[in-house]
Amino acid sequence: MGDVAEDGEEIAGGPIEHGFPHLETVRRALTAIHRRLSADGVARFATSVRPELVDFPDDEDPYLGAQRVARVMVQHFRLPDARMVVGFRDMVHAGNVELAAGPEYFVELHSRFKTDRRDVGAALAHEVMHVYLHRLGLSFPGTRDNEILTDTATAYLGAGWLLLDAYREEPSMRGDRMTMSAYKLGYLTPEEFGYVLAKRALALGDDIEPWFRSPQARDAYRVGLTRARQDLRRPPLAAASWAARRLYAKNRRAGATPAPADYTFTGTPADLRVSFPCPTCYQRIRLPCRGRLRARCALCRSELDCDT
Repeated sequence: MGDVAEDGEEIAGGPIEHGFPHLETVRRALTAIHRRLSADGVARFATSVRPELVDFPDDEDPYLGAQRVARVMVQHFRLPDARMVVGFRDMVHAGNVELAAGPEYFVELHSRFKTDRRDVGAALAHEVMHVYLHRLGLSFPGTRDNEILTDTATAYLGAGWLLLDAYREEPSMRGDRMTMSAYKLGYLTPEEFGYVLAKRALALGDDIEPWFRSPQARDAYRVGLTRARQDLRRPPLAAASWAARRLYAKNRRAGATPAPADYTFTGTPADLRVSFPCPTCYQRIRLPCRGRLRARCALCRSELDCDT
């Protein structure tokens, strides 16, 4: 018997965390994904899972439908020799998968997915990603960080928009009164999902915003997109604001970097170099401080217009 990856979800009506509390781990995950797959490997996932492939009508048999959606995920993540056997049961988590040697993997989904089919694709995307990462030998130590890696990889490799779309707020009955309940899948906050999806859109040109059914998911995506665009306007990138570039020039003359700047200086005044994270994959890039130049990240191959 292999390991079992169990995945949590926010319970309807429970507190949902917002903002970017896991951003450092998300960025480590983006670096790890690019290192393991290479730029060419990431480019193989340039097209996201289309919504019509995971539509799950109410009149479809829940077991046959879940198997069908699981096959969509297996094909998307290019696991042709992996077979998913999907079942349902009452449990604490949204789903789990037994990470055995394969080729057959047993996936269990929470029994609520038998009747509420909207998020079956999201749950299965995450579970199949566990299998994909297991086969790659890619993991982070600790359950929390490993789940963040799984969420990030699912989103960045073309199926995680479904996880963000599972975030919604809608009316529900509690006793004799109507209240608003919130639902969410995954360990990332909605805004962090939006951030990873925006990173993907900026890198691969794959914008999935029109596919969101949830208005709350769309709003979170736009917040994440704003944050992702900010990464493209940090010194020494030439698109940085005038104030940021002025502060950068002052720090360059002093050869010092105040917190919380991402860049650091090394070397002598005559041979000063700046190190900063690539805004796409977060691999650090080291360049000579020689003014305007064009750089290319060796890991993800992003071309960057810099003013060092």
